[in-house]
Amino acid sequence: MRTELAQLQHSAVHNQTAAMLEMGTSLLSQTAEQTRKLTDVETQVLNQTSRLEIQLLENSLSTNKLERQLLQQTNEISKLHDKNGFLEQKMQEMESRHREELEFLREEKGTLQDLVKRQTGVIQELEAQLGRATGNNTALQRQQQALTETVSNLISLCSRDGVAPNITKRAEEERKFRDCADVLQAGFNKSGVYTIHISTQEAKKVFCNMETAGGGWTVLQRRLDGSVDFHRSWKEYKMGFGSLSGEHWLGNELMFLLTNRRQYALRIELTDWDGHMAFSHYDRFYIGSEKNNYRLFLRSHSGTAGRQSSLVIQGVDFSTRDMDNDNCICKCALMLTGGWWFDACGPSNLNGLYYTRGQNIGKLNGIKWHYFKGPSYSLRATSMMIRPLDF
Repeated sequence: MRTELAQLQHSAVHNQTAAMLEMGTSLLSQTAEQTRKLTDVETQVLNQTSRLEIQLLENSLSTNKLERQLLQQTNEISKLHDKNGFLEQKMQEMESRHREELEFLREEKGTLQDLVKRQTGVIQELEAQLGRATGNNTALQRQQQALTETVSNLISLCSRDGVAPNITKRAEEERKFRDCADVLQAGFNKSGVYTIHISTQEAKKVFCNMETAGGGWTVLQRRLDGSVDFHRSWKEYKMGFGSLSGEHWLGNELMFLLTNRRQYALRIELTDWDGHMAFSHYDRFYIGSEKNNYRLFLRSHSGTAGRQSSLVIQGVDFSTRDMDNDNCICKCALMLTGGWWFDACGPSNLNGLYYTRGQNIGKLNGIKWHYFKGPSYSLRATSMMIRPLDF
C-alpha cells in the first residue's frame, strides 16, 4: 500500500515536473521570439535614425550653400548700388557741363550773328571793288597779250642769229627741279602745278604750295570738297589719283622715290567745319618701298593739332581695301574706308569718307585726326606736304 502510494506520488511529481519543463520551454520559446522581434524593431529604428541623420546633413549642406549664395547676391547688389551712385554722379556732372556748354554756345551764336551782319557789309563793299578790279584786269590782259607778242618777236629775231636754241637748252637744264623747294628757289613763288624730275629721264607733275610757312612744299595729299573717291585699290594708291589742282593722292611709289633721295619734313594741315585750322609737323618723314608695304617712318612731332601725334611714329604698313597690312584682326581699310597707315585702325585716317557739314559728327569712317577733333569728327579739308630739312 505504501509502495503504491509512493509510486503515485513519484508519478505525480514526475508529471508535474514534466509539465513545468514543458511550460518553461514554452516560455523560453516565447521569450526568444519576443527578443527576435525586439531586435528587428531595434534594427528598423537604427536604420530610420541613420536615414534621418543623412537627410539632416544634406539639409545642413543645402542651407550653407543657400547662405553663401545669399551673401554673394548681397555683395553683388551692394556693388550695383555703388556703381549706380557713381553713374548718377557722373550723369549730374555731365548735365551741369552740358548746360554750361549750351550757354556758351548761345553766347557764341549771338557773337557770330553780329559778325555775320558786319561781314555782310564788308562783302558788299568787296563786290563793288571786285567790279572795278574786273575792268582793270581786262586792261591788264590786253597789256599781257601785247607783251607776249613782243617776246615772240624777240625770240624770232634771236632764232635767226642762232641764240634761241642755247637759251632754250639752258632754261630746260635749269628747270630740272627735284621738288617744289627747288622750284621756289628758282624764283617761282606762285602756288600751282609744276614739273619735277625723279631722274634724268623721268619727270612728274606735282602741286607746289608756295604760301604756307615759307612755301616750297610738295603736296602729297589734299581733301577739299569730296569730289574725289578715296576708297581705292592698292594699285591706285601706288600710282596716285585725282586732280593735282584739287583733291588728289600723289602716289606711294612717287613718295617712296622722293623721300629716299633727300631728307624731308612732313607738314599736315587740318581744317574743321568752323574754319579752325591746325597742323602737325614731323622733322623726318620717309616711306619704304612696295616690297615693305610702303611702311611709314616719322620723327619729332610738334604743332597745334594735339600734343600727341595721331600718326604712329615708327614702322606702320600701308593698307587698302584689297591689301590688308594692319595690326588688327579686322580689316581697317574696309571698315574705316580709304588707304592709310592704320596700325590697329588707330587715331587717324585722312583718306576716309567725305562728310558734309551737319553730317560729319559721330562718323568713325570719316576724315579723322583724333588729337585735334576727337575719334568721330570728320574734317572739312586736309593737306599733306613735304619740304627738305635743309630748306
